[in-house]
Amino acid sequence: MMKRSLTLQYTGTILGLVAGTVLLCWFLNTTFLEHYYSYNKQNAMLEGFATINVESVNGTLESAGFDVDFERICADGNISILIISADGSIVRTSVNDTQAIKRQFMDVLFGNYEDRSSETIKKTNNYVLEKQVDTRLGSEYLVLWGTLSDGNLILMRSAFESIRDGAEISNRFLAYSGMLAVILSAAISIFASRKIAKPILELTDISRRMTDLDFNAKYEVKGENEIDELGQHINQLSGTLEKTISELKSANNELLIDIERKTQIDEMRKEFLSNVSHELKTPLALIQGYAEGLKECVHEDEESRNFYCDVIIDEADKMNQMVKKLLTLNQLEFGNDHVSMERFDLTELICGVIQSSSILLKQNEITLTFDADVPMYVWADEFKVEEVITNYLSNAIHHVKELNRIDIKYTQMKEYVRVSVFNTGSPIPEDEIDRIWIKFYKVDKARTREYGGSGIGLSIVKAIMDSFHRECGVINHTNGVEFWLELDTKSQ
Repeated sequence: MMKRSLTLQYTGTILGLVAGTVLLCWFLNTTFLEHYYSYNKQNAMLEGFATINVESVNGTLESAGFDVDFERICADGNISILIISADGSIVRTSVNDTQAIKRQFMDVLFGNYEDRSSETIKKTNNYVLEKQVDTRLGSEYLVLWGTLSDGNLILMRSAFESIRDGAEISNRFLAYSGMLAVILSAAISIFASRKIAKPILELTDISRRMTDLDFNAKYEVKGENEIDELGQHINQLSGTLEKTISELKSANNELLIDIERKTQIDEMRKEFLSNVSHELKTPLALIQGYAEGLKECVHEDEESRNFYCDVIIDEADKMNQMVKKLLTLNQLEFGNDHVSMERFDLTELICGVIQSSSILLKQNEITLTFDADVPMYVWADEFKVEEVITNYLSNAIHHVKELNRIDIKYTQMKEYVRVSVFNTGSPIPEDEIDRIWIKFYKVDKARTREYGGSGIGLSIVKAIMDSFHRECGVINHTNGVEFWLELDTKSQ
């Protein structure tokens, strides 16, 4: 529809201009051409009379040097000329039938107008210019007659029929050529409008696709005209819009992530407060209960009082340890804790942690295997690595089952080493394996409470390894669970 509309408008405009121009020319020709021809013919006669009169004054009217000029006057204006002397002899003439034109001249001189009528156009002392109509033949003539400066008489005549015929032929030719011009203009305008409309329609399609956020379509610039310049600008606009929308989408995505993160932080804050309240509620209740018992002297014997005091001290110590771990975790998560990267022997460190846990290992009849003869030098914060290994080993001791075996081993890579702590027992449920790093999360709450776990240890491990920019994780096996961490063995 748009293409037809644009083509029709353009074609209609061109045809209107061409047809209007042809009609205007036809009207001007029909109305004014004959008068214009007559005016030019009159001027030609007057100029010819003036030229001939000058020659008569100079006495060269009959000379051979005037022959060419005389013939030019007659030919250019299609004028018949007769010049006679006072005695009636012919001085110059442009016609062969001299008697006929001489007779007509005499009729004009002596006013013999029986078969003709005349209309004076211009009259002076030397000549008369008039329009004569031959009523018998229906012919019209433009006639100039008068006296030259040397006394000779002159008659100049030109038929109006030639003027009228010329105007009619001109009008007829103009009508034919006008129709041909309209047809050719229609064909050319249709071709030109389609050629002009094609890139415009292409730009329209590109703009439509841009409204649907499709920026793949590009205008192919073929020249340097205004449409090509517009297409180039639309290509630039498309690229700018695509880039801007991409940036807006990225910013919107980041905003959504920030909102989601804020929601998660709010949930974590609520969960944190709930977990802290829950963790502190039991020891505080025990401390309060046993303290009240001491105050009211529920048991007066020394052994009972010592037991009450031991419970209060033990629960207070648990709360103290939990608060310390929370402070440590807070410093790690907010980057306030300084990380001192140094080279040390990891084997020696692990042996120290094993030695510290030897009593628990013996009490639980656990078999621990570790190749203490292989030194392993790594780059990390030695005290934080010790805390990670201690957490891993503590978890393994408290969750070991069945064969009661714990294996600590190295897996050497190109630029780092993986340290694994494996304990036999029940695997961690797959739907909970990603949540064990969350603060206060406990897979087996009853068992954790049994050995005094707070659910913060693995969160501290994760925060420490993030501060090293290294990985840690857990792998379920059919007969147990393996916790691992990676440390750099090279300085870069």
